[in-house]
Amino acid sequence: MSNTIQKILITGGAGFIGSNLCDYFIKKGYYVTCLDNFATGHRHNIEHLLSHEKFDLIEGDIRDLETCLKATKEKDFVLHQAALGSVPRSIQNPITSNEVNVTGFLNMLVASRDNQVKRFVYAASSSTYGDSEALPKVEEVIGKPLSPYAITKYVNELYADVFSKTYGLETIGLRYFNVFGRRQDPNGAYAAVIPKFVMQFMRHESPVINGDGTYSRDFTYIDNVIQMNELAMTTQNNEALNTVYNTAFGDRVTLNEMVNLLKENLSKHDASIAEVSIVYGVNRVGDIPHSLASIEKAKRLLNYNPKYSFSLGLQEAVKWYWENLK
Repeated sequence: MSNTIQKILITGGAGFIGSNLCDYFIKKGYYVTCLDNFATGHRHNIEHLLSHEKFDLIEGDIRDLETCLKATKEKDFVLHQAALGSVPRSIQNPITSNEVNVTGFLNMLVASRDNQVKRFVYAASSSTYGDSEALPKVEEVIGKPLSPYAITKYVNELYADVFSKTYGLETIGLRYFNVFGRRQDPNGAYAAVIPKFVMQFMRHESPVINGDGTYSRDFTYIDNVIQMNELAMTTQNNEALNTVYNTAFGDRVTLNEMVNLLKENLSKHDASIAEVSIVYGVNRVGDIPHSLASIEKAKRLLNYNPKYSFSLGLQEAVKWYWENLK
């Protein structure tokens, strides 16, 4: 690595994961540019960075190639987080999900190639495992996608592979497994389960679990995800490039276990939350029953060493929500 300060573009930088990455890399001394159209990200997530001399905000959409070209100019690295998440959203509106997640992704690849970006690290997804029932999930064994969202994230991997082989662009995909933590939005129709349940418990409302609560997830705390992005961006191991990695803790909890631990943590702040009942609904279309990542490949090639188990991460997340959302 040279001594000149390196420049990173973080797309979707005002979102949950993106804003945490912006914070982290600013603190590490990088120049950081955030590209966001604020469709799902929030200005308040990056408000504190706007006056920082090494931070720059470009308000724009990855569906516009000119915007992508402008944003990638003179950048060393791209951390591509911008996407329309949510399986249910993609089932309701597959066209928009495809425009953002596939066309937008391709625009970013083309812009990165044209501006000679050194490395393109992107948010892939555990949804790519689809109907594969094998556990734990190993990167090289996937099934058929179960939703339009899953298709878009798989197409991203295919495009990245082609761009690395055809144009020599270094790419690394990070298959995120149910990321949670500070700044994850509890509001809106497509809110993730943990922040949504936190808000409901804080209001003494009964959360609804889809199914009987036996579905399990490899919930992954945000700081583990930041570690993976940094390792992917900085690795000097050529064998580690142009592939995909599970980004997870490598353990799973059922939704019932998750909700009980959530109640336990929140009850320390408000004892009456322990009395709030849980409601069970129908299983959600497109949901994978069980999700558990093997993180052996990331350990071997990137020296990944996740510090936050689910219970430790949940303590941190609940503390943040209690202090910021009350």
